[in-house]
Amino acid sequence: MSERFFLYDDEETTRTRFVSFMGENQRFDLAIIKTTRHYGKQLILDMQSNRFAIIGQDDLDEPGYLEYVYKLNDEDAEELRSFLQEMM
Repeated sequence: MSERFFLYDDEETTRTRFVSFMGENQRFDLAIIKTTRHYGKQLILDMQSNRFAIIGQDDLDEPGYLEYVYKLNDEDAEELRSFLQEMM
């Protein structure tokens, strides 16, 4: 077997916040991971849907982004967007 070639292999201390809230139609269970790796963006894991994305303010401003990434309807995406904007 050939030697494994790593593009990178780093360790970093992160800060993780676990948040659960109920929207009008669904529950959101999120893990929000803050790290310096993603240029100020945060890793947002939706543990209910098993989906995640690296999100910054520019992503929240992008029409349809949360709907696409988390497979949400417009109303549920707006609730998530509102929470994430408050948090960031």
